[in-house]
Amino acid sequence: MKLLQGQIWRSSEGYVRVVNLERLKVGYKKISNMESGEGTHHEATKKEFCRMLKGATLVG
Repeated sequence: MKLLQGQIWRSSEGYVRVVNLERLKVGYKKISNMESGEGTHHEATKKEFCRMLKGATLVG
């Protein structure tokens, strides 16, 4: 899986947008409604983030 900054993934819980991509960690935003764009910011290691995205589809 190739992660890039700005990618949006659709999961069963909503949408996830990659905000900040570093060597070992990822800053991301969980979005429940794409039209409003409101959500919460989180950080995780790349390994944890990829596990979270398992089964998700890339939107854009």
